[in-house]
Amino acid sequence: MLMRTDPFREFDRLTQQLTTGTWSRPSPMPMDAYRSGDEYVVAFDLPGVTLDAISLDVERNVLTVKAERRPAAVDEGVEMQVAERPLGVFSRQLFLGDTLDADRITAEYDNGVLTLKIPVAARAKPRKISITGARTGTEQQQLNA
Repeated sequence: MLMRTDPFREFDRLTQQLTTGTWSRPSPMPMDAYRSGDEYVVAFDLPGVTLDAISLDVERNVLTVKAERRPAAVDEGVEMQVAERPLGVFSRQLFLGDTLDADRITAEYDNGVLTLKIPVAARAKPRKISITGARTGTEQQQLNA
C-alpha cells in the first residue's frame, strides 16, 4: 500500500496559511496516485522544472522527491511586475508500504509531469495455496483392506 505523506505536513501547511494569510495558494508539488494492475502510479506536477533539477531517493521505505524551480532569466533593465510562481527547492516524501517493490521503481519526466511507477512486490500478490489432507485412521484401515 502507498501512504501519502507524514501526518505533520498538513499541520505545517495550516500554520503557514495562518501566519501568511495565503489561503488559496496551491501545494507547490501537487500529485495524483492510483493503482493500475500490479503497480502504483504517482504523478507529480512540476511545471517549469528542468530534468536536471529533479532528484529521487529511496531510503528504507521512504521515497523523497526534490525539485528546484529556478527563476527565469530576465534581461537587464527589465522590471518584474508580478511574481506569483513559487521558486526554490520543493520536497515531498512518500512512505512506501512493505508490499511495494522499492528496488524496481521507474520514473519518467514529460511535459512538466514526473510519473513514477512502483510495482507491487511479488510476495504481496495473491496466490493459490494447495491444501493437503491427512487421512484418518479408519480411512487408512479401509485402504489397507
